[in-house]
Amino acid sequence: MAWQDVEPMEERVRFVLKATREEMGFAELCRQFGISRKTGYKWLRRYQVGGLDGLRELSRRPRSSPTRLAAEVEALILRERRRHGTWGPKKLRHVLATKYGVAPLPAASTIGNLLTRHGLTRKPRRRRPVSQPDRGTRTAPTRPNEVWGADFKGWFKTRDGRRCEPLTISDLASRYVLTCRIVGGPRIEDVRPVFRQVFRRFGLPEALRVDNGPPFGSRGVCGLSQLSAWWLQLGIRVEFIEPGHPEQNGGHERMHRTLKAETTRPPAASPCAQQARFDRWRRTFNQERPHEALGMQRPAQRYWRSARRYTDQPAPPVYPLHYHLRRIKRQGVIKWRNALCYIGEALRGMVVGLVEVGDEQYDVYFGALCLGRLDSQGLRPVAAAAAHPAPSHSLRHSPGRAARGGG
Repeated sequence: MAWQDVEPMEERVRFVLKATREEMGFAELCRQFGISRKTGYKWLRRYQVGGLDGLRELSRRPRSSPTRLAAEVEALILRERRRHGTWGPKKLRHVLATKYGVAPLPAASTIGNLLTRHGLTRKPRRRRPVSQPDRGTRTAPTRPNEVWGADFKGWFKTRDGRRCEPLTISDLASRYVLTCRIVGGPRIEDVRPVFRQVFRRFGLPEALRVDNGPPFGSRGVCGLSQLSAWWLQLGIRVEFIEPGHPEQNGGHERMHRTLKAETTRPPAASPCAQQARFDRWRRTFNQERPHEALGMQRPAQRYWRSARRYTDQPAPPVYPLHYHLRRIKRQGVIKWRNALCYIGEALRGMVVGLVEVGDEQYDVYFGALCLGRLDSQGLRPVAAAAAHPAPSHSLRHSPGRAARGGG
């Protein structure tokens, strides 16, 4: 039975004093205090051995704990955590097994409790729920080089007050970070050399997933910019996310969060020092950091180079023989039916194919991408046609002199 609703220590003192005076029978005394005789004898015995201090509550912690972490294992966990400040219990547990050969492995919860005791964790910030991404027009990557993600992490200043704007490119299937390079800004002359260097080293992806801002997208035809039009010319499909929905490139954005936490807090002394920090982080992220979405494998274990090689002079698109070919002039126009029709400055110098689909109506293609429908009112979007490649034909030809025809 429990003690009465008073201070336990006070009740115990009153009980043992009455018990030592033997003012009544022990069983009756226990009934008066609402406890069992076993409990009464326990407190009397502890009083006789330790006096009033013997009546205080003792720790319930066991004298021995066979499953307690060994001091050596604790030291390894704390060392790896201080080396990688954002790695959680699951990653640290994997490192214990693969790097140090610890067996048996402690549970992830045990490692988490250890980190909490040493003040190495913080309460996660509550985040607003986000809408689920629309996957209808975006590829779910299942193999390396099927889809790459590209974006700017967001500019910040180094300690010397200079602006840094990192451009990142990653393989979405393997999470492998292909580059993290500080560039002058979101201009094609700053960004294109970085993509050219990555293409030469790793080959070409099948698709690139980007947002709609410069230099990736524009307000022109199909949202194309000069950069994304160059990708199309190389045979790379461009997947634009919806405006205001960064979660549609969620894997790449999640990498940005880790990049920011591990390399920019605080920023380096200069852009040169910051770039060196990015390079070290990229090696660690690709070759050391286990990834839960990859079954605790490293991105370098899942990635390999693309079989599609980059060339500085890509082959022009091939169109069926019944297409009318036109080269887009410097002003972004083509000459058609003795008139100038505006297509888009992003595609200037490139060859498009026109196929008749109705009475004085023509669908305009750049390779397999339908740019829109051309009629007497000019070029208009065709949502349905834009989702399908150009019709196949057994006889095809590449643009040559025919592309110069005026109509």
